[in-house]
Amino acid sequence: MKKDFINLDNVNKKDLEEILNLGKSSKNNYLENIDKKLNSTNKTGVLLFEKPSLRTKLSFFKALNYLGINPIYFDPKEVGMGGREKISDIAKVLSKMSDLVILRTFKQDTIEEFSLNSEVPVINALSDEEHPCQAIGDIISISEKCGPSINEIKLTFIGDGNNVATSLAKAFSILGGTFIHSCPEGFEIPDKHLDKINDFNKLSSGNFILERDPIIASKNSDVIYTDVWASMGQESEKEDRKEKFKGYQVNESLLENSKAIFMHDLPAHHGEEISEGLVDHNKSIVFDQAENRIWGQVGLIRYLMNLK
Repeated sequence: MKKDFINLDNVNKKDLEEILNLGKSSKNNYLENIDKKLNSTNKTGVLLFEKPSLRTKLSFFKALNYLGINPIYFDPKEVGMGGREKISDIAKVLSKMSDLVILRTFKQDTIEEFSLNSEVPVINALSDEEHPCQAIGDIISISEKCGPSINEIKLTFIGDGNNVATSLAKAFSILGGTFIHSCPEGFEIPDKHLDKINDFNKLSSGNFILERDPIIASKNSDVIYTDVWASMGQESEKEDRKEKFKGYQVNESLLENSKAIFMHDLPAHHGEEISEGLVDHNKSIVFDQAENRIWGQVGLIRYLMNLK
């Protein structure tokens, strides 16, 4: 049966832990120069990107190459998804010519329609609603720095309840962690996703807390995480959001008064959601976090394609 990864809604704890463990073991093998041959020769992974990318594109290329899978990349102008050609037609064509499709798009509906028409696994490499691959890499980074038991970890996310916050909150709730969201009124994680987060927490004994005050929210946290205040596609709202997010900047003072490590999925807007140079603070793991996107995606691809 075909497996997809278009969000975290249908991922259980056992499956998520398997993905994470496959990624961690692959990283360990790589670091120890163990040449673990996987049965992936002559397979092809297609990347269809409607949005620009640095880390996601490069980390998927690295992950596919590590697994012996040939990556083929298409930018928006080459495909014209939903414009020049129907989404369902593209999905059916790529099902005949590839073994895996990685989509980075604006609308979650695009990925869901593509998945319904695809015979090969489909990965959400970012949509307007979710960024589940970021969450996988982030959990690996947190487990490396704070310990493997996410149910003992408290993470504070300061900023917009965007796709990154949504997927990370879901991952934490599946694994039983504590996720604290601090944001101005009107920028919460959407209710339909909060309902799913609460459902996961009932199963895992995890916690989701909304705390407006970022200083209170950060108290005793193991991780402080932030993201840009205006995501791709929200550029026209940038100045309005800067005004509304005053007081929500993560800065040296906040980190110095906390035991927490600092995370950001990048790109960062220095002087806005973070103070200048914070990515280089001694509590920052931002660049190790970026590197772990490779290993999260190696684990995910191994899981979806049964490359054990």
